[in-house]
Amino acid sequence: MFTVCALYHFTPFDDPAAIKGPLAKFCCERGITGSLLLAREGINGTVAGADAAIRDLIAYIDALPGCAGFDHKLSQASEQPFGRMKVRLKREIVTMGQPDVDPRASVGHYVDPADWNALISAPDVAVIDTRNDYEVAIGTFDGAVDPETASFRDFPAWWEANKDRFHNKRIAMFCTGGIRCEKSTNYLIGQGVEDVFHLKGGILKYLEEVPEDESLWHGECFVFDGRVSVGHGLVEGPHEMCHACRRPILPEDKARPEYEEGVSCHKCIDDYDDARRERFRERQRQIALSKARGEKHLGPR
Repeated sequence: MFTVCALYHFTPFDDPAAIKGPLAKFCCERGITGSLLLAREGINGTVAGADAAIRDLIAYIDALPGCAGFDHKLSQASEQPFGRMKVRLKREIVTMGQPDVDPRASVGHYVDPADWNALISAPDVAVIDTRNDYEVAIGTFDGAVDPETASFRDFPAWWEANKDRFHNKRIAMFCTGGIRCEKSTNYLIGQGVEDVFHLKGGILKYLEEVPEDESLWHGECFVFDGRVSVGHGLVEGPHEMCHACRRPILPEDKARPEYEEGVSCHKCIDDYDDARRERFRERQRQIALSKARGEKHLGPR
């Protein structure tokens, strides 16, 4: 079994480039794989490895300037969910494209998973799923509004176009691990919305702590690693990844005529032209050749 650690923390890094090299070296020396993003606003990512190695990494990040007590969630995977380790520098650790948004200044009211059901069941509360459309498609909470956004960058425009729907409502927001809600709740506060709440620890914490027979969650939760989805108790879900469009599909979807491994699925069959699909086929051929030689390929992308 591998320990998977999803983490984020908003804190000012004066020189994130100086953190990148030592952090990547620390992870690689311990066999940790995954992706970590560094920006002037903080750190975000998901990594996996042996349990002792992940706990060493938690201690390492905890010792970085301003990161003491940073938010992280642990779960398990039966196989290594990442092919390699990447530490990248970004403008934002979660991209919203709103320069005035600052979660360190103010965020919505945190709601513990144990109290979430009561909040979202109240008649004066509107529940908004801040995730992307392909994530919402495989699971969400009872009664949640789906903005149908392809990217988190689209959320501010969606809110501007739809805000009148939520007049005199308290707003409850949620996302996978909590990071998007740090920005979206700050954004709404900046737009003059007073009663804004968000699920502490995100869907992952809710699925970990709330018993299934008491849950208002339906379906699976998309995760950005090789498990693709998890359910109650953070048990690995049934979904696989279409490595052409990076959307989740079910095993039975592979029997559909639109499916070609690494090339297309029923969700993306019309998204790519023949030249692009031929490049995908060549990539799959290289993966198959590497596997036949007993070599490790870096994967679809």
